[in-house]
Amino acid sequence: MTQTEQAPDRQISGAELRLENVVKRYPGQKVAAVDSLSLTIPAGEIVAFVGPSGCGKTTSLKMLNRLIEPTSGTILLDGKDISQESATSLRRKIGYVIQGGSLFPHLTVAANVAVVPKMLGWDKKRITERTDELLDLVGLDPDRYRDRYPRELSGGQQQRVGVARGLAADPPVILMDEPFGAVDPITRQRLQDELISIQRELRKTIVCVTHDIDEAIKLGDRILILQEGARIAQYDTPDAILAAPANDFVADFVGAGSTLKQLSLARVRSLDLRHPTTARVGDDTGPAVRQAEEAGDDAIVVIDSRDRPVAWPWLRQVRHHDTVQSSPRENLVTLDEAATLNDALDTMLTAAHSKVIVTGDRDKYLGVLDFETVTEHMRKTEREAVEHQHELEEQEQEAVSADG
Repeated sequence: MTQTEQAPDRQISGAELRLENVVKRYPGQKVAAVDSLSLTIPAGEIVAFVGPSGCGKTTSLKMLNRLIEPTSGTILLDGKDISQESATSLRRKIGYVIQGGSLFPHLTVAANVAVVPKMLGWDKKRITERTDELLDLVGLDPDRYRDRYPRELSGGQQQRVGVARGLAADPPVILMDEPFGAVDPITRQRLQDELISIQRELRKTIVCVTHDIDEAIKLGDRILILQEGARIAQYDTPDAILAAPANDFVADFVGAGSTLKQLSLARVRSLDLRHPTTARVGDDTGPAVRQAEEAGDDAIVVIDSRDRPVAWPWLRQVRHHDTVQSSPRENLVTLDEAATLNDALDTMLTAAHSKVIVTGDRDKYLGVLDFETVTEHMRKTEREAVEHQHELEEQEQEAVSADG
């Protein structure tokens, strides 16, 4: 099920992109880098461009905002030929996020986010409000981060600021070139979750280049798998590509058919969550501890005034204070409800609780997922797959008998 299908009531703010026989041929090269690429990227969806190194995926992406000019062909944004306006004007309508965030080191976080709105002549009040709104959206407390410089941020934090900057002028289209490639695996997973959560709310048109098929499966409403010359090997939903790869190239590239790869499609939201004891920041610890003891919980999920989880202390830690304490939200590892079961298992293996807190829109607390629930789901999925295979074999045998 795609992200778009998850939120039919949310208004789409993205715009359709259409490529018609787009070619990019560099001087002196016999083979075109991109050869007659034609496809439609629907408004409000995430489309992942993926393929082997040198297949033309980044070249194709950069032609969408004319960082690279096509040799021939037509690219339409919301039905209008992008070659009919200046490249500068076009780029102000298309957000661009690259690996590492590519922040200006001499500007504060707030000033980095405000670059395009300032170019567009927004007034200071509007820029400040938009900056704070976006920092909050990408999980950075504006009061803590707006006046910091890039050198004071971790790689993951810099990438979040890069995403906020890409969204700053509320463009209909966001282009992302290997956006999470330069961070550690846990941070990468959290940033992917953040992007899915943001997209659930904003419904932009997002084109994301990645070399990682697992990332493409997780993020993409659709996946474009390219061969050399940006020739389309398959363009379809993750479910369809895994279930029915178009040819041997696609099957080899995605490793289709493996149970583990299919788990990349299973989302946390499809499982039942536990609901252990919760308490709000500032509550008296006595009632919270008694409630946890009666429920058999050894820890308490602490939420703030906006229902966001901020801490997950053990009872022995809670007892040391008269009131329930908070901590910086980014220190707490959580999973978005759209995270994959692979992500859930990875997170649990490194977590102190062997469980993980699950969040929804704007990081709202939804519950806790435990290891037993995930493994039981995996066993059930495997049993169903085996049963389905047996049914197919029986049907084939019956068909052969009937023919005989």
